[in-house]
Amino acid sequence: MDLADILSKEQIVTDLQARDRWQAIDELLGVLVAAGKIRSEDREAIAQVVRRREQSMSTGIGFGIGIPHASTELIHEVVGALGRSRHGVDFEALDNQPVKLVMLFLVPQGQFQKHLHTLANIAKLLHKADFRKALEEAPDAETMMALIRQHCGKK
Repeated sequence: MDLADILSKEQIVTDLQARDRWQAIDELLGVLVAAGKIRSEDREAIAQVVRRREQSMSTGIGFGIGIPHASTELIHEVVGALGRSRHGVDFEALDNQPVKLVMLFLVPQGQFQKHLHTLANIAKLLHKADFRKALEEAPDAETMMALIRQHCGKK
């Protein structure tokens, strides 16, 4: 799975308001609830799983990228939300730089290979400097989604 498979323009926040990684995770979980990708009654339980994963080691991987992720039995397909921060989010990233792009994704419990494959695809794509720059400069979610489809080889 890649970004084009798990995102829609409704799952992209072009102006993330969060100042730290915990707020970013909560903001993106709200997007998933609003998009009907997770049930509102499951939001807090899912948030706890993502926070627990994030506490073990920050998913701020450097280059202005954060990829919080977790597995949960409360979903049945891979889901995700992308947030872009104009001011940067304190993610306690490996390079100590603020995060501009936060990609939250969730994988159904027990799908370890799919989890690793999805994480690898997202990280590989977001490590491309030209792609990151294009996402950061895109005027709206529709343009961001078109860029994602283009870079993932989808129409």
